[in-house]
Amino acid sequence: MIDPTAIIDPSAEIGTDVTIGPWAWIGPGVEIGSGTHIGHHCVVKGPTTLGSNNRIFPFCSIGEDPQDKKFEPGGESRLEIGHGNTIREYCSINRGTAVGGGVTRLGNDNWLMSYCHIAHDCQVANHTVFANNASLAGHVEIDDFVILGGFTGVHQFCRLGEGSFSAIASVIVRDVPPFVIVKGNTARPRTINSEGLKRRDVDRDSIAAVKRSFRALYRQGLGLEEAIGAIELEAAEHPHARQIFEFIRASKRGIVR
Repeated sequence: MIDPTAIIDPSAEIGTDVTIGPWAWIGPGVEIGSGTHIGHHCVVKGPTTLGSNNRIFPFCSIGEDPQDKKFEPGGESRLEIGHGNTIREYCSINRGTAVGGGVTRLGNDNWLMSYCHIAHDCQVANHTVFANNASLAGHVEIDDFVILGGFTGVHQFCRLGEGSFSAIASVIVRDVPPFVIVKGNTARPRTINSEGLKRRDVDRDSIAAVKRSFRALYRQGLGLEEAIGAIELEAAEHPHARQIFEFIRASKRGIVR
């Protein structure tokens, strides 16, 4: 299961049923869980933990040093990847920095298409999709079920809420509330991700509450505090509207508007 041309540091911990392709390089401080496949010519640098049943396609760079001028080798810096992720060709995921908490994380069941980049200290949750060439700057937070269209760029320190969606070539410089679709450079809110909600079997009443929250926030000409007040009324009865309300209240960068 390990090609004889692969270079594996003796300190690396390799689980059962792991496949490592030709000319791959696995460095010290790397842990690879059972059932994971590492394609040919991949580089995995530690400290990096890969869970089980991940599929890493050829020419990926996993766990390299952060692209941060302040980074000093030897400091706290690691990458944690969960289970069941698909990472296609030429993707790059960097480790964290001491300033940003020291850890970059990618959760479970994520799908990264070719040429995607996840920078230092990013926190990516579960069940996300990054289309080709989607890129995250440092310290970005991506919640569950987010979909990034191809060539989307996300500015540092932004957060994208659960179930949000970006159209192709969007440039995101502010936080995106849950279930909102954004588009453009710079990205602006367009509508809600009703199709994504339906696919997750969210009931009609909850989807209607999300739509009313979106209208209050973006379509009724209300100031931000007025809109938040209207959403708070929805939040009292509908958990999905509550997610929007709590996200906006917690936003440090400010939301797309």
